[in-house]
Amino acid sequence: MTKECQRIDDNWRIPDSLWERLHPMLPRRKRRRTHPGRKPLEWRQVIDGIFYVLRTGCQWKAAPREFGSGSSLHRYFQFLVAKEIFARIWQMALEEYDDLEGIQWEWQSIDGAMTKAPLGGEKNRPQSHGSRQVGHQTVVAYRWRRYPIGRRRQRCQYA
Repeated sequence: MTKECQRIDDNWRIPDSLWERLHPMLPRRKRRRTHPGRKPLEWRQVIDGIFYVLRTGCQWKAAPREFGSGSSLHRYFQFLVAKEIFARIWQMALEEYDDLEGIQWEWQSIDGAMTKAPLGGEKNRPQSHGSRQVGHQTVVAYRWRRYPIGRRRQRCQYA
């Protein structure tokens, strides 16, 4: 019994016109003759996957497998950010979207909230209101008891 992979609608992919402009900005891959393992993902697949995650707001691991694994997409994303390539790609994508749909650059909003934490206490208090528990109260997670040095170790199980 095999699962059929659902294809992602082409509306979630980078348009060809934008891809032709983005492709020269991406680093070229060196041929790997001596390194075994999987071949690197195609850049088109990676960029489609990264933009899918950014547009939908889903977690990296929740990205469709058609784009590659979530871990691989995140690793490529971090690589592009570290090399400052992604900032240029993002700027180019925004300009492309502005040409197609139009962005109201004069007015933007960010979703967020800034409030005082409830029960946060007074400012500059002399001591913290941390946990009142005394240490060493947890039950040992492993099944064999530990004994101090010098005593004979006996095997016994907790009830």
